[in-house]
Amino acid sequence: MSLNKVMLIGNVGRDPEVRYLEGNSGAKVATFTLATTERYKDRSGELRENTEWHNIVAWRNSADIAEKYVRKGTQLYIEGRLRTRSYTDQQGMKKYVTEITVDSLQLLGRRPDGEGGYMPAPGAPAPAGPQGGYAQSAQPPRPTPQPQPAAPVSEPAADEGGDDLPF
Repeated sequence: MSLNKVMLIGNVGRDPEVRYLEGNSGAKVATFTLATTERYKDRSGELRENTEWHNIVAWRNSADIAEKYVRKGTQLYIEGRLRTRSYTDQQGMKKYVTEITVDSLQLLGRRPDGEGGYMPAPGAPAPAGPQGGYAQSAQPPRPTPQPQPAAPVSEPAADEGGDDLPF
């Protein structure tokens, strides 16, 4: 028995690059990077971060979703499999690259810059596709109401006893 399964939650490092394979299949493939960051305290108590970059390869339906909704900075949950392939570079050196082949892709959260991409309504379930990813017919994002500025709060006068706290 063997198992090859990867589960990642991270932020997209660059916009997906989408290509179509030649031949009868004309399959679509999208490639992009995903960053995962581990935060921990070292022995001296100082907060440290370690960021890993993962090469992601999405095929067919997952590539459609990546092309339509995924942009740099998008937070994703990805399930997939590790694949290592080799190639020969221009200098004749054999190179190896490890990639995650996507089985399931889910968009999380909101885009930080508010441009395009999928933004689920608060509390609304996201549409799921046949393999657990997002369906191609996902609705476009709805405009989000902008928060209204709070009314200014004045400081209590010295004779009002500013020590009275409501808690």
